[in-house]
Amino acid sequence: MRRRTLLAGAGAAATGVVTGGPASASPGGPWHTGLAALHAAMAARVGRGELTGIVYLVAHRGRVHVDTIGTLTPGGTPSMRRGTPFRLASLTKPVIATAAMMLVEDGRLALDEPVDRLLPELAGRRVLTRLDGPLDQTVPAVRPITVEDVLTFRMGHGILFEPSVQPPYPIIAAADELQLAMAQPDPRTPLDMDEWIRRFGTLPLMYQPGERWQYNTGALVLGVLVERAAGRPLGEFLRRRLFGPLGMRHTGFSLPRAEAARLPGLYATNPQTGRLEPQPGSTPQEWSRPPAFPSGAAGLASTVDDYFAFSRLLLNGGVHRGRRLLSAASARRLTTNHLTPQQIADAGEFPLSGHGWGYGMAVSVTPDEVSGPGRYGWDGGYGTTWFTDPERGLTAIALTQTVDFLFNGAREEFQRLAAATVRS
Repeated sequence: MRRRTLLAGAGAAATGVVTGGPASASPGGPWHTGLAALHAAMAARVGRGELTGIVYLVAHRGRVHVDTIGTLTPGGTPSMRRGTPFRLASLTKPVIATAAMMLVEDGRLALDEPVDRLLPELAGRRVLTRLDGPLDQTVPAVRPITVEDVLTFRMGHGILFEPSVQPPYPIIAAADELQLAMAQPDPRTPLDMDEWIRRFGTLPLMYQPGERWQYNTGALVLGVLVERAAGRPLGEFLRRRLFGPLGMRHTGFSLPRAEAARLPGLYATNPQTGRLEPQPGSTPQEWSRPPAFPSGAAGLASTVDDYFAFSRLLLNGGVHRGRRLLSAASARRLTTNHLTPQQIADAGEFPLSGHGWGYGMAVSVTPDEVSGPGRYGWDGGYGTTWFTDPERGLTAIALTQTVDFLFNGAREEFQRLAAATVRS
């Protein structure tokens, strides 16, 4: 994501850990050679002051390698560790989408049903006649918003990446005035879920439901929808159905005080000085208590092993250690592109970059330097990334809290080198 949209010194490298199966046949094989190249590249970026630190994981058919490099603060202490928690930002989205599919399987939601039953605040939608127009110039929506519209981010509302105009369009200014926190994870909205959806329901849509892909709003609405469909708080539902069964003990919308204290600082480069500087992100104190609005778009914190447990559930078709938590059909729907070629084109080069969209995550639709079509995953605006290439059984996760990771070529380098650890 572009820094302006998602955001209003070298440490010692720890030794990589290989678990879960045998290493490759010889230290000179592509697995070890590729991991050495990946470590050297990420350590060099930390050494040059481009990243404060990084924890990453590469897994391939039973082999799991975890590496930790750098520190929680630039040139400071303590060191990054395997169990360091990170603000996931938009890596929250695939988790919430998966929870929604569990409710579909429970019969509490249907993909083709209007959201009006559980979100009456969104019934009787009206749509702006033009994006930059006044809020009272609208036409009726041609149809209701469906559950699948929300999952695929085609509900008719989302972040406007371009143009960046001042003053902002009335639809953007109104959302800001309502304290909806539609884009950046921080500062968080002070509203609870019921008040948030009530206020959001006073705004018109930007486009007709099902017409265009637009980022972020769908995940915010989906969090409210999941909570109401589950009949219990969103965090509690996730703990019962996902985090508990998967052993994700260090994931949540809040963390125990001792774990919250280990959150790395959030940094971005000052373009004038070229140095990493602290950013006004959420503090450890905020993370030690539940938020008023547990954001389905960007509200979770987690560790590399916890997120790997989640990603492995999808790769294994919904099965975790012999226990089915999600149907294979649901796992496929989550990780399959649902956008038309025109919708991909209309989304622009950013943020999809030519990818399609499943439920809560991107899906590659053309070959690139990382994989062929079918790779799925997403990024978080605070410097996190994940992808799984199901064709090769490869998963890679990188967690930083340096925003530049997404913009200075580090993410692309990480993905490319992670992919190079295995033969096609």
